[in-house]
Amino acid sequence: MRITTILSWLVVAAGFYFGLSYLLAGEWAAPGFGIVDPDGYYVVKGVRDIAYGLTALILLVMGHRRALGWVVLADSVIPIGDAVAVMTHGGTVGHALAVHGSAAVLVLITAGLLLREKTPERAELMISRASAGQRGADASGDNARTA
Repeated sequence: MRITTILSWLVVAAGFYFGLSYLLAGEWAAPGFGIVDPDGYYVVKGVRDIAYGLTALILLVMGHRRALGWVVLADSVIPIGDAVAVMTHGGTVGHALAVHGSAAVLVLITAGLLLREKTPERAELMISRASAGQRGADASGDNARTA
């Protein structure tokens, strides 16, 4: 196994470990982060949102639209989690749904559309397979034209 694969799996594991630590035992995990002033969490949220935007931007610019669709789908948990956080920590259901629920719907629609897209390569492959099948059928006389 390549070292980059091992390191990549460590990055994935760290993301899940730290994320779940904050969700399941935030009061235990927060001191380990090192921020004493609660306003510091605004910086943390801002940096994470920018990182998500950069990830999506890189995939979009590089033309990896299918991978972008999967990333957008996976990241739909962000606005869904935000809506739950608002509703369970003093915010109103109306605000949670209007702001975060609508964002979740938009993100899920975008992911669905991206994942349904046919890339030019896939479309060409499907066309060539269809015409190869058609040629085979024509040769066997299944689709013989009559005058």
